[in-house]
Amino acid sequence: MKPAPFAYERASTVDEAIALLRRYEGDARLLAGGQSLVPLLNMRLLMPAAVIDVNGVAGLAEIREEGDEVVIGALTRYSAIEWSPTLGTRLPLLTETVRYVGDRQVRSRGTLGGSLAHADPTGEMPLAALALGATVVVQGRDARREVSADEFFLGPYYTVLEPAEMLVEVRFPVRPTVSAVLEHARRHGDFAVISVAAVGEPNGDGGWKSIRLAVGGVSDTPFFAGEASEILSGTTLESDVIERAGAAVVEAADPPDDIRASADYRRHLIPIYVRRALELMQARRSEGAT
Repeated sequence: MKPAPFAYERASTVDEAIALLRRYEGDARLLAGGQSLVPLLNMRLLMPAAVIDVNGVAGLAEIREEGDEVVIGALTRYSAIEWSPTLGTRLPLLTETVRYVGDRQVRSRGTLGGSLAHADPTGEMPLAALALGATVVVQGRDARREVSADEFFLGPYYTVLEPAEMLVEVRFPVRPTVSAVLEHARRHGDFAVISVAAVGEPNGDGGWKSIRLAVGGVSDTPFFAGEASEILSGTTLESDVIERAGAAVVEAADPPDDIRASADYRRHLIPIYVRRALELMQARRSEGAT
């Protein structure tokens, strides 16, 4: 199929993009990498009055360090994340997670901001943002606001973004952590059946001061597994603790039945992948990873 007719607009600044969104009164979509938007247009699952190209907006494809945070602009391509020395050192979970995204062609075009705004329940970048406790910065007509990743995703393909708002950057806290991410898919680069990311802050006695666990593919949104994270934090990841955490994630999940897997199969996989991700994180700590 081909897209329904739409107006094509180009914005050169964030303010111009927001003004265009206001002009079309919520019936417009922003075009960044287009890896999610264009297929939806072609299948006519989206039929906006206008598409607003923001690729010409300067300053939104930067990766920079600010104090104890790394700030990534919304137009930063997956490939830039994958090969960034800063992220490889400071936020290795991001560089590891992005390699599960599509193929090299997709990663050369897709953007961090586009992935978060699209809010695919199986999306890798939302998963990483949740595990890392990121903050999403949103620009509106008059002001910016900051939204924690835990509160940003409201449903499948649905976020807190208002019709005339634009995601402009994502702020990731940096602290001494060890991380791991695992994904199960029918084939590499396909949509995830289940994904699990774990970020742990070690303490001095061989245990873990805190652990953040995020899970994708098993609910309407990727989600921060709060109860499981509380169970794991302050422990040395004993087998029974991991088992209780896996059970807590199963309880929190609401897996779908779809063409990739049944709900029962996803429930079966949850504790397996929770355990594997935590064991990988623990092994990396033993090997000296930070």
